[in-house]
Amino acid sequence: MSLSDEEVERYARHIVLREVGGTGQAKLRAARVLVIGAGGLGSPALLYLAAAGVGTIGIADFDTVSLSNLQRQIAHATADVGRLKTDSARDAILAINPGVNVERHSERITAGNALALISRYDIVADGSDNFATRFLVNDACYFARRILVSAAVTEFDGQLATFKAHDSNGPCYRCLFPEAPPPGTVQSCSETGVLGAAAGVMGTLQALEVIKEITGVGESMAGRLLIYEALTTRFRTVTFKPDPACALCGASPTIQDLSSHTKQV
Repeated sequence: MSLSDEEVERYARHIVLREVGGTGQAKLRAARVLVIGAGGLGSPALLYLAAAGVGTIGIADFDTVSLSNLQRQIAHATADVGRLKTDSARDAILAINPGVNVERHSERITAGNALALISRYDIVADGSDNFATRFLVNDACYFARRILVSAAVTEFDGQLATFKAHDSNGPCYRCLFPEAPPPGTVQSCSETGVLGAAAGVMGTLQALEVIKEITGVGESMAGRLLIYEALTTRFRTVTFKPDPACALCGASPTIQDLSSHTKQV
């Protein structure tokens, strides 16, 4: 797949990287990436994936832009308040790179639509803000045999991991977090707050890991959890292995399909 003269100029700083080159840039153009959540994590991820030249970017978010979002959700502007986030994020993507094909999914992800939606893409970047969606996306990626790059941020801290349990015998999200916390034990960012730039760090790292998985450069984050502490400017990495008792990918899984998902989280 050859690049046009315009693409060669646009992506020149990628192409001169020996690890990426024209071949890697062509892989980016051919890739299909679904970003779940166009919020504090999804916004920087979407913009950097678009700038990198990912050919097709799906945006899954059913919410509208509010004024309180703008402190961290950089894909949206003041004039976008009240608009669907999928529409606002699409406009921001195309303003950066009109060559990107943007697919909008302005509905809530459920057990009924997750598998069909995720199967349409090569890689999923999950920036959702609740455990039920995170477990559902993990399960759908496992059954659809898709790579999952998951990021999270709370107050001043963030986490990042890549999951490829379907083809690498590596761990899945449930190996790391077997069960969701009991209802009411985890506060939302509207209750605890979140530093906008910390969300930007994690969303940018998430985009970087997606780009690495597409191009094959560097070392995958599969089997490792990156923890970021903004107040001390510290990064640390924890390794973890598949859980033989995992309800999804373990030796005797209890989750056979997504129909039982709501009973598991």
